[in-house]
This record gives sequence, structure tokens and C-alpha cells, in this order.
Amino acid sequence: MTLPLAAFRSWLLVERGYSPLTVESYLSDINELSAFCGQGAGKDPFKVETLRGFIASLHGRNSPASVARKLSALRTFFRYLLREKIIVDNPLQGIANPKLVRYIPSFLTVDEVFCLLDAPDRRDTFAFRDQAVMELLYATGMRVSELTACNYKDLDFDTGMLKVMGKGRKERMVPFGRAAAEALRRYFSQRESLIINRIERGHQPERDALFLNNRGSRLTARSVERMIRTYGQRAGIQVTVTPHALRHSFATHLLEMGADLRTVQELLGHVSLSTTQKYTHVNMEHLTRVYDQAHPQARQQQNKKASQE
Repeated sequence: MTLPLAAFRSWLLVERGYSPLTVESYLSDINELSAFCGQGAGKDPFKVETLRGFIASLHGRNSPASVARKLSALRTFFRYLLREKIIVDNPLQGIANPKLVRYIPSFLTVDEVFCLLDAPDRRDTFAFRDQAVMELLYATGMRVSELTACNYKDLDFDTGMLKVMGKGRKERMVPFGRAAAEALRRYFSQRESLIINRIERGHQPERDALFLNNRGSRLTARSVERMIRTYGQRAGIQVTVTPHALRHSFATHLLEMGADLRTVQELLGHVSLSTTQKYTHVNMEHLTRVYDQAHPQARQQQNKKASQE
């Protein structure tokens, strides 16, 4: 039976609003199952035993997180097939996800972040742009893919808010603060020069993209990753610095300063609160302090202790 991948692709893009990158990742995982079934006669992708064999083949050459991601893609595919009445039962229903090791996100200290933000200097042709990129990443906690997708019109300097297009094409508004605003304004004259240079070379101007590369086209996530790694080394930071480390640092520092988990969840664009909860690993001391100050039983114990003294 031929798998209806073209129709599934359209459903993900149009009805579910998934990004093209996510859709291609899903299709790649399903094609991997299809290739597995093609290796032996009589392998039916809709049979439980076939799927168990496929999942077993993934272990050893994939991390548990990768296996879980591939299973998630397949679950979405089979739900689509049920919806379209192409199948009547979900063969993945009795198959559990692999146990995942809970990892601690890597993050920078506040001092390390400030050293990173100060790393661009006169040696760097795009120092103003690079500083604006890093200031905005740290100020908003955006993913690097969200940053490179940002357009100039998404900024509102009057309110200090930025419109971010997140996963599943879900929009959210995030504040970007004074430091990022000042860095952006310093970069804008260079941005205009890049647009003019592109026109002079006979190319269509890129007026939408917020951040441009040396050719005047939209800056890529790969370029941002290389740039931040270079500045991290220059700043003397001992670990490899990535855009995601700035996202982790944003969340961790907010929680340390007393922000509540729900607010951080909204700012990061997490669908589930459980995803945000991984940032509480460094915040237990703060949570204990808040508990002792706010919980009636804890306050009563403190009052008793004070009276005894």
C-alpha cells in the first residue's frame, strides 16, 4: 500500500500550521519506516510487529530522544490516517516511548552573559549587528530560528514589544528591553547600507528581514551559531556558547530574579508547563526561600522560633 505522504504533508502545513522544516522532518521519519518495510517481503507498516521491529532497529544508532521524536512523527501520521479513515485501528497505541534521561540545560552566569555581549568590537565588520543579535536573544529568550525569521515590522519601539512567530506558527508578544532597543538602533544604519549595496549589485532588496548578512539577504541560523561560538571563545567562556544557551540563560536568570513559571512559559513559547519546569534545577534555593516567607505553616514555625529566642 502506498503511503499518502503528499496529502499528509499538505495537512501538516495547512491545517496544523507546522513549519516546513518540521514537516520535512516528519516525512523523513515516515520514509525511514517505509524503507525498513521495503527491506523484507511482507513487512506491513500498519502491523504492530512491524512497528516493534522498526523501533528496535532504531535503538543503538539513535539516542532515546531521537527515537521518541521519530515515534512522535509516526503517531501524528497514524492519527491522520485514522482521521481520514484509511485505517481503523492505531497500531502504535500499545507501544510506549523510550525512557528519556532528564538533562540539565547548559546556561551562562550573568557575568558570562555580560562578557559575551561586550565581545564584539572594532575588529568586527558587523559588530553592531552581532551585538544586537545577542542582546535580542538574551532579552527575549527566542529560539535562533525565531530570531532569523523576525522582520523589521515586528518591532514596536513605542511599546518595547516584539512579535515572534513560534513553533506551529503560533504568535506571541515578548518585551525586548532598553539594552536591546539601543543595540538595534545602532545596527539600523548598517542594515540600511546593506540594503543599498544589494540594490547597487542589481539584486532585489531584502527589506523585510530584521537581520541581514554581508550580501544583504536574511541572516541564517547557522551564521548566528558560528558568530556566537566565536564571541564566546573571545570572551574566555570555558564552555561552547550556543544561541540555545542564551535561551536557557534567559529563563534561568528570570526564575532566579523571582519570575513565576507561567510567565516564563509564555515568554519562551512553551506549550506545556512541564517543558519549562526543567529550568527550576538552579532555582530550588530561591523557591525554598519564597516558601518560607509565604507559606502560613512555615511562617508560624518562624514566629515560634523567634518567640523562643
